Formats: sequence, structure tokens, C-alpha cells
Amino acid sequence: MHFTSERRLDDGVVEREFTLGEIPGTLWTPGSAASAPLILMAHNNGLSKGEPRLVARARHTAANGYAVATIDAAGCGDRPRSAADQQARADLRRAMQAGEPVDEIFESFIGPLVEKAAPEWRTTLDALLALPEIGGPVGYSGWTALGIRLAVTEPRIAAAGFFAGGYVPRAQREEARQVTVPLLFLLQWDDEGNPRQRALDLFDAFGTKEKTLHANMGGHVGTPWFELEDGGRFYDRHLK
Repeated sequence: MHFTSERRLDDGVVEREFTLGEIPGTLWTPGSAASAPLILMAHNNGLSKGEPRLVARARHTAANGYAVATIDAAGCGDRPRSAADQQARADLRRAMQAGEPVDEIFESFIGPLVEKAAPEWRTTLDALLALPEIGGPVGYSGWTALGIRLAVTEPRIAAAGFFAGGYVPRAQREEARQVTVPLLFLLQWDDEGNPRQRALDLFDAFGTKEKTLHANMGGHVGTPWFELEDGGRFYDRHLK
């Protein structure tokens, strides 16, 4: 892991950009010298790690005593997208505009993204836990499909928060039954890109004995700010 920049922000949080091979990422740590538990904050849909909503969540979480890391996985941010990814995105836009079924397009598009992203996140986790300022345990926050895969295959993850949005491939819907860590599931009730009943069925499928559903009115990007505080209490219970 190679740090390429460092700055101390107004709230005392230290923000550092890093590269790990071809993987670019950002790490936020509290201003104190104490070793902090870690939260992996993942995004999808080609978004950049510098997306303002993601950065705001990360800074708030770091200011409350956590190390927070995000990366641009393959196809996100400035990382190149394959010709197949570009074609799938074009097919998806065309089908949605025409009101055609999109399940199979999503399946062929999102499934490979999860397969590519999960190993990069595990490599990143290995490097982060080698830093003296990060002590674990580890939490996860963000993209549901990737989070399911990591929660099932990565034993170092102790708690997870999922944002119910977009399509979750069939493979991850089956894997959801194997999720056993404490889970917070956020659902936007009027999310135009997330069929409500499909999200509720996924919540029912999770195998963990400790799972909480928070449903709020509004569209895909309308998650209320108070969910950050509720999420903070959730992670405090399980990571501190």
C-alpha cells in the first residue's frame, strides 16, 4: 500500500489517498493516535470514491472514532471499463427507456462486477489491517450485492450495513441465507430503481438472527441523514 497524499481536515480527521497495485483508495482515520476499528465503505454503479455523499458519510464516521476506507473497484471512478461492461450499460439504459424487462441484463452485468470487486476488497482489507492505526474489528457499509459476498466469505467482517438499491444477482440472493453477522438494512420506500417487494424478500432471506430493517420514504438518494446516527449506534454495539 502506497500513500500518495495526506491532509488533516477541519474536523480533525486525517484523509489519505493510496494505491494498492492498480487499486486506488481513500482512508479516513480519527485524529487520535489510538488504534481504531475499521469500516469498509463500498459503492457501485460506476461511482467514484470521491462521490460527495460517500465522502460525507466517511468523514462523519471517522470523526466518531472509526477508520473508514473505500476503493474504486474495477469499472468504478476513473478505472477503465471493459467493452462488455460498456455494452451492458448501454443495453440496460435502452431497456429501461423502452420499459422492457431488465432482470437478465442486470444479471449479466452486476454478477461479474461482484466477482471482480470482492477479491480487490479482500486484498485491500489485508493491507489496511497491517497498519498500526487500524486494530479491527471490521464492519461493512454500502453496496448490498458485494456486501453479501464479503459477509459470507470474509470471516473478519463482524457487522454489516446494506443500502437496498439496485439489483442483487441470484447468486447473492442464495448467499444471503448464509449471512450470520448482525445486519442493518436500509430501504428507501419509493426507490425507483429498487423493487420494494424484492428488497423485502431479500431481507427475509438473510440468515442472521440479528437483522434490522429501516424503511424511509423517498427515492434512491434520499436516505435521511439521521440514519448515519442510527448506523453509528449499530456499529458502536458490534465493533467497539
